[in-house]
Amino acid sequence: MSIPGPRWSNSTSAAPIDEEERLRELGYQPVLARRMGGFGNFAISFSVISILSGCMTLYAFGMNTGGPAVMMWGWAIVGLFVLCVGMALAEVTSAYPTSGALYYMADRLGGRKWGWYTGWLNLLGLLGAIAGIDYGAALFTGALLHLQWGFEPTPGTTMLIFICILLLHATLNLFGVRLVSVLNSISVWWHLGGVALIVGVLAVVPKNHQSPEFVFTEFVNNTGWENPIYVAAIGLLLAQYTFSGYDASAHLSEETSNASVTAAQGIVRAIWVSWIAGFALLAGLTFAIQDYDGALNSSSGVPPAQILLDALGTGGATALLLVIIVAQLFCGNAEVAAASRMVFAFSRDNALPGSALWRKVSSKTQTPVPAVWLSVGFACVLALPSLYSSTAYGAVTAINVIGITPAYVIPVYLKLRAGDRFEPGPWTLGKWSKPIGWIAVVWVAFVTVLFLLPQSSPVTVDTMNYASVALVTVLTLATVWWFVARGSYGTPKAYGSAREQAELEDQIV
Repeated sequence: MSIPGPRWSNSTSAAPIDEEERLRELGYQPVLARRMGGFGNFAISFSVISILSGCMTLYAFGMNTGGPAVMMWGWAIVGLFVLCVGMALAEVTSAYPTSGALYYMADRLGGRKWGWYTGWLNLLGLLGAIAGIDYGAALFTGALLHLQWGFEPTPGTTMLIFICILLLHATLNLFGVRLVSVLNSISVWWHLGGVALIVGVLAVVPKNHQSPEFVFTEFVNNTGWENPIYVAAIGLLLAQYTFSGYDASAHLSEETSNASVTAAQGIVRAIWVSWIAGFALLAGLTFAIQDYDGALNSSSGVPPAQILLDALGTGGATALLLVIIVAQLFCGNAEVAAASRMVFAFSRDNALPGSALWRKVSSKTQTPVPAVWLSVGFACVLALPSLYSSTAYGAVTAINVIGITPAYVIPVYLKLRAGDRFEPGPWTLGKWSKPIGWIAVVWVAFVTVLFLLPQSSPVTVDTMNYASVALVTVLTLATVWWFVARGSYGTPKAYGSAREQAELEDQIV
């Protein structure tokens, strides 16, 4: 018996699929507006990856953990492996284009428990990503205010900026997916133009530049660990942290035209475009470093801001920081869209406490309004410890990556385990499916171990890597809730019964 899958040709040249009918075949009645095109779908993943958010926010981590050599070569190596993960995930997305994305794929390929734990890991990662992205934007906003007006950021003021950003993103997402799509399309060009501007200005304006030898071979170790191989391995996490969020294309499948092809393409394109542009950005910033130690110990608390200030002066640094902050705002807005669709989908299958509320959809905008508010509200709660601890932001980042990265490869592993029982969609890797899939599985297993390792020595309450705590916590909560909700949780096998029709009508408010 084969695993339920698409019943159409694997040829991408075939006639476009009736996506609404395909969604019904997968068990769901369409309730979201399918108003996003292929470029918009690519744009949301590209915006969530956001090299102007991830690379800039984590640049200080890279400076301490391996320095320029690990940042540059690590980006090149990690990007290649992430591309393999993305291609493998895209193939499964083509077969199962639903808002539930990863957990739905895992459920179909491995059973209810596989879907359950994948969903909880994915959800934790998405909500942690909102907190990490928007709090990072708040930190950069504080640095801009410090640079321009001498404002001294405190945990309290940073939290206030963070809450304002969350409210902005919630409001924008309430207007419907068409506005989200337009903003993401603008975001693509803003990111690409911003990288070109930053790299171009840093190449021309500063009087002094670092040598290629420094940029590509200089190794810096401020971690406290003595083993350079260990430090270099940990340093890979700058790139791996940044290369996350590309599942957004899958989560917006039910709002994308020809999603069986375009959502898969969106994932892959977002990764390789980010790979190339991110390398250029890191190189441009590293060549422009005037004072390495001075940047690390900047009074703004944001080393990239100090690098821009040293290289360009106050006016130039302020202008480029504004470019970076706007890109981070685009990124956070896209992440709220992706996370809210995951909340909606998971609630549609009765996996969350209060599912009946979180799965409701506005009849006016066809947007899951309660899911949007839950997403930003929970992200705010995740960041509250930042009021009391300087290491809390790192913990939020850990929550993001330790949840979302393993969730990417679970459907891929289950697809490989299924063998010929898996029926691919119209976007397929063909003969490369198995080798690329196994490369993806092995790579994610490797980096998941890296996520859990201590990053600084000695290990104290302030320097501890809280990823392991986050992982144990979410798995424990998921297990406890499984025994409460297992009777009602489940992805539908088919749509169309009178009971399901009544439940659908109850969702529309």
